[in-house]
Amino acid sequence: MPKYKVFIDGSAGTTGLRIHERLAGPAFADKIELLTISAEGRKDVNERAKVINSADLAFLCLPDAASKEVMPLVSEKVKILDTSTAFRTAPGWTYGFPELRGQREALKTANRVAVPGCHASGFIALVRPLIELGLAPADYPFTCHSLTGYSGGGKKMIAEYEDDELPLGYDAPRAYGLTLHHKHLPEMQAVTGISAAPIFCPIVDDYYSGMEVTVPLRMDLLHGTTPQQVAESMAAYYNGEGQITVHPLNRIPADGMISAGALQGTDKLEIYLTASPDGSQMLLIALFDNLGKGSSGAAVQCMNVLLGLAETTGLE
Repeated sequence: MPKYKVFIDGSAGTTGLRIHERLAGPAFADKIELLTISAEGRKDVNERAKVINSADLAFLCLPDAASKEVMPLVSEKVKILDTSTAFRTAPGWTYGFPELRGQREALKTANRVAVPGCHASGFIALVRPLIELGLAPADYPFTCHSLTGYSGGGKKMIAEYEDDELPLGYDAPRAYGLTLHHKHLPEMQAVTGISAAPIFCPIVDDYYSGMEVTVPLRMDLLHGTTPQQVAESMAAYYNGEGQITVHPLNRIPADGMISAGALQGTDKLEIYLTASPDGSQMLLIALFDNLGKGSSGAAVQCMNVLLGLAETTGLE
């Protein structure tokens, strides 16, 4: 069987480099031929477009502006996986989260796929089932806190955190997105179907990778839904999904703590659900690696679906 020709536009960035490492590994040795471009060619949008148009599938691991610049030059025949925020809510683009109902089928015939954002992946995994199954109303006032390792900030932030002279304040958690205008908000709202964007509080801390996304719930605003119903419905929604595990209600580690780095180096996503003793409140927690299910792992998983390969090929 001929190998698929794949090009990674932006292979020097954090996500692109991770995707390249995976595709260059033994899992894809007989399946993928990686196309390359010269250092000079990387600076020329027309040269990049030529290589993209010679591929069966291309990853765009670029800033939003660079993705938008090259797309008008790309043939409709080439399957595109874009990892920026440029097209996540754009008409004609399919959202790359296979575990959501209907998405895997849509991905099988898609030519334009937007890979989810890291913070957004956790929020959507928790909230989409609530809305889709009628467990929460679309106008529920959702809030979300999300803790990430510094690798999510790309090369510049990685260099800052790994400098021998760590900048003042970097050794403690740092909240950002303080103007409540984070780039992931449009997809967090659109893909879940909620009527307003959540109040979203992202936090970066001094560890390399791993992400913990939390969504609290007030049960009195859920019109009679109980914590047990939420837990059972969430488990049923993701039943049979190899990359997502839903733990039973209140099943947490013995020490009562969940480390944001617990799934570092994997492409899994785990969901924990806890409730207060009187059942009046819940906490939904999505745990995963921002470099795995939050970026490169998700991108490779989508590629596998688009190309008809086993979905977990090359995943850790």
